[in-house]
Amino acid sequence: MKMGLLVNNIFTEKANYTTTLIAMTATNMGHEVFYISVDQLSYAVDDTVYAESLKVTPGKYRTLKTYLNNLQSEKALHQKLILDKLDVLWLRNDAAEDVNNRPWARLAGINFGRLAMRHGVRVINSPSGLSEAVNKMYLQYFPEEVRPRAIITRVPSDIKHFIEQEKGYAVLKPLSGSGGRNVFLIRPDDKYNINQIIESVSQEGFIIAQEYLKEAAKGDTRLFLLNGEPLLVNNKYAAIHRYHSGEEDMRSNIKAGAISYTAEVTPEMLKIVDIIRPKLVRDGMFFVGLDIVGNKLMEINVFSPGGLVDCERLQKTQFCRIIIDSLDSKNIKQDNAQNISIALK
Repeated sequence: MKMGLLVNNIFTEKANYTTTLIAMTATNMGHEVFYISVDQLSYAVDDTVYAESLKVTPGKYRTLKTYLNNLQSEKALHQKLILDKLDVLWLRNDAAEDVNNRPWARLAGINFGRLAMRHGVRVINSPSGLSEAVNKMYLQYFPEEVRPRAIITRVPSDIKHFIEQEKGYAVLKPLSGSGGRNVFLIRPDDKYNINQIIESVSQEGFIIAQEYLKEAAKGDTRLFLLNGEPLLVNNKYAAIHRYHSGEEDMRSNIKAGAISYTAEVTPEMLKIVDIIRPKLVRDGMFFVGLDIVGNKLMEINVFSPGGLVDCERLQKTQFCRIIIDSLDSKNIKQDNAQNISIALK
């Protein structure tokens, strides 16, 4: 199988990224893996999509650090890649990372991915689904019972009124943010700073004011789904419990310094999965990460969900091999350049 991995920038990738694990696992399984930076995508006069790509030198790799060092060194193999030649193009670029500094790159993967699909390339997650999920508003399309109360606005008075209704507690975050950047927990004694906080978050656009769940003080659970089903290997779920790094920091993002532990997947979590599965499958969301607190879904990560490296380490289980096997399955079908459906055996 020839697989392309689209990322924001090859040279800002890190060894502990899920993308690195996907790439090394696929390479060690005998597949050909090409890395593509968003700014290297091009459309040609003959209606093809191509890109300058990098791949590691052939061989088996024992560590993620060794793999990434090879990819980012002069040893890496450069190739002008016609995307039509790929079996799978995986859009692993985080659109939110480019909102402020490279707005032109934000939708590049989705747009070029659509073009590649016209020539039979399987693109995951579905560009059409990703275009709907390009920011955190995607969560609001799912049943109310699985998500916290929230408003989305740039009007300070509306945000303040929401906080009052929530008895002085709320979580404020940018609609298009990622990695825990500009996420604030508002408490009753923050009322004198609320204007500055709202101003800070609004610099990135619309603001989500979300119900604060007391269970969040104990962190959250990142649960991975494969085609709408919990990723399960040898009776172990691909899930980690993430706990924030300090008493004054409620962010559970690994990038923000959170610590990960083995997670207990509860019946309440599996109920959430059952409720949201139909839409995820319809939207062609092959691989996603759910962030769950108690019996509520805080976020659905569909672009580049991370944490699988810690998950494999904690569970001592190779979840990624199942993902690669699923991609290589002859049961993968893609119809009308819209969605992907995968029958897992």
